[in-house]
Amino acid sequence: MGIKLYYTTVAGSREVKAQQAEVMRILESKSIKYELIDISVGDEVRKEMRNKSGNPTAIPPQLFNEDQYCGNYQKFSDAVETDTVEQFLKLA
Repeated sequence: MGIKLYYTTVAGSREVKAQQAEVMRILESKSIKYELIDISVGDEVRKEMRNKSGNPTAIPPQLFNEDQYCGNYQKFSDAVETDTVEQFLKLA
């Protein structure tokens, strides 16, 4: 599978929960298949997400195409606004 969405089931922030839900809803509405990777299962997964994104303080949601970093929620949201989600996800 290509698109990977790093998220958490143990979000302390309503904003993070809402952002994650919105990303999933939009991906599903566009019939874009994705794999969920829950960073709350262990510290190693969170470190992996941060290393791959190049940001030591990155928080979910973070999007990747395989191991290629696409961006965070704000960049995804910007792509939705400009109707460039496929390009953002490196699918086009």
